[in-house]
Amino acid sequence: MSAGPHWLTAKRLTVHGLLLALALWSVYLWTVATPGLRDRNGNLKGTDFLHLYTLGCLARAHDGAHLYDMEYQAELAARRVPAAADIRYLPLYPPQVSLIFVPLAMLDYAHALGLWWVFNAAVYVLCCWAIWRQCPTLRRYGGLVVLLTIAFPEFFNVIAWGQTSILALACFSGVFLLLRGKREFLAGVVLGCLIYKPQLGLAAAIVFVSVGAWKVIAGAIVGSAAELMVGAMYYGLGPMREWITRMLHVRSVLPLLEPRPYQTHCLRTFWSMILPWEPLALEIYVVSALVILALTVSVWRRKYVPLALRYSVILLATVLVSPHLTVYDLAILSPAILLLADWATGHVQWGIGILLYLVYALPLLGLLTRYTHVQLSVIAVAALVYLIWKASERCCESVTVGARSGSGVTLKD
Repeated sequence: MSAGPHWLTAKRLTVHGLLLALALWSVYLWTVATPGLRDRNGNLKGTDFLHLYTLGCLARAHDGAHLYDMEYQAELAARRVPAAADIRYLPLYPPQVSLIFVPLAMLDYAHALGLWWVFNAAVYVLCCWAIWRQCPTLRRYGGLVVLLTIAFPEFFNVIAWGQTSILALACFSGVFLLLRGKREFLAGVVLGCLIYKPQLGLAAAIVFVSVGAWKVIAGAIVGSAAELMVGAMYYGLGPMREWITRMLHVRSVLPLLEPRPYQTHCLRTFWSMILPWEPLALEIYVVSALVILALTVSVWRRKYVPLALRYSVILLATVLVSPHLTVYDLAILSPAILLLADWATGHVQWGIGILLYLVYALPLLGLLTRYTHVQLSVIAVAALVYLIWKASERCCESVTVGARSGSGVTLKD
């Protein structure tokens, strides 16, 4: 591969990927290979899946009154999963999310978790395969792509945490494929499905409004409204009103939502970990988020920039601008990593290649942030946004020069 300097070769990436995959998955399998539902560290296997399983139990009982009752859910979880006694989760998902887990709630916890793992792995592989097929330069590196896909630390975190981030990855992958096929309204409908994690749709919504992509926006409104309507029709409007109220006051429960800030990877927590003054940290977060959004909008307004670059920068901006983003949500970057690796390899962009390597690997050092209070992954993602913006400038300059010289230069997605 030629996307980086001499040390960033396909052979070296293969070795790194193999070592990382062996280290992550062998340690994890050893950790969970214990009798019962507690792993060797004393944690419940599946971690956050317990909350999703409990929501499925409530949905199965048609019990919308307790969708946002943390104490009741803790009691219910302890009854269904005795090993989960005294574990509590802050309920913030919209009502319709609970319906997804009704089939799993019909099973015991261990079998439900196993099926959830299989589902997540299958969707992840399908998404990566679908995006890889759109990457002509990466076609000859199929084996390396498979290896790095398996070793991707954020996929590992999705499995280890038992989270729902793969559903967001499926949405973002679908949006890209639909945009590539010029089906803007349907792309918006799929984008609207991110209402289950609304913070992940914030950057995309701002960008598409700013560039006047009204078909996408209309589709997003339809998609989000339809998804929310499912929950309202099943439970009534009461739980929906409760969810909206909690969203409006979510800032007051952030300490419960983010008990380990070093596991978060967005600009808001980046500044809050560095600066001890919350109002100042919030102001700098807003300013830095606006800068990232401005760069992203600028890239999207340059019509000659390939879709691979434009869409990748939206995913990167999503991570940075989101007011809350935990390590497992970084799984949504897998399409951006594939698309940018493909483009950078074909255009010999070593700077983007190095930053892709860092964006891929730096979340592994999240624990170090407990002591340094500097989340290096956020810096790498922000730098990558800047390099894409610079690359988009060069794309436009190349087209302009080509048009003036009559060479007929064209850029394809």
